[in-house]
Amino acid sequence: MDKNKISVCIATYNGEKYIEEQINSILPQLKNCDEIIISDDHSSDKTLDVIFQINDSRIQVYLNDKEKGYTSNFENALSKATGSIIFLADQDDIWKSNKVEVLQKSLEDSDLVVSDAEVVNGDLDVISPSFFVLGNKYTGFWGNIFKFAYLGCCMCFKRKVLEKALPFPKQHKLCTHDNWLFMVASAFYTTKILPMQLISYRRHGSNTSMGAEKVIKRNSPFFMIKYRLYLLTHIFLRKLLSNN
Repeated sequence: MDKNKISVCIATYNGEKYIEEQINSILPQLKNCDEIIISDDHSSDKTLDVIFQINDSRIQVYLNDKEKGYTSNFENALSKATGSIIFLADQDDIWKSNKVEVLQKSLEDSDLVVSDAEVVNGDLDVISPSFFVLGNKYTGFWGNIFKFAYLGCCMCFKRKVLEKALPFPKQHKLCTHDNWLFMVASAFYTTKILPMQLISYRRHGSNTSMGAEKVIKRNSPFFMIKYRLYLLTHIFLRKLLSNN
């Protein structure tokens, strides 16, 4: 396996409006041997037509035949990735032109890196120059059990993190893809937080993303206790499996 091969994993669902712009911000940063893995959750709009019209051999499209939903869709994409370095991307953001270069360099002394993002609306007007400043940011394993602070679309990680994280715990509403990957990396490997805005992160009325940021905002304190206990239990179980 090429130690520098990159897999960019995208989960799509009814993303026809922004997906072309997102892919076109990624492709110029990739080598010929790299890949964009797209898992589509049976979009009812023209998302797939838009993707196929881009006509680039580095793009591979799969239908999500597992449990329908955002985390399952990402897990499907990740399961198809063949690269040594994995990037997560949402269907509606835009990557800065130096994102791959900066994060690949950051992985030289870390196993998972998560960057900051500028927050924009659907028309790319800036809502906040930094996602990190929008709320309290907790660091380390226990800090992020208390309140997950980062965006999956700002993460990249080495293949060993992915191999440790798959398969995801089954109750996806209690374990979003981004939180699980970060917690696995924190528990078993090394992580780095990079205060550079490397994407334009869109917040708009048709967002379908249900990463940890939205789960935390939309649910009750009781749910959040259950959410944390579920994460801790499965990290502990994964450690037991690693020791056997």
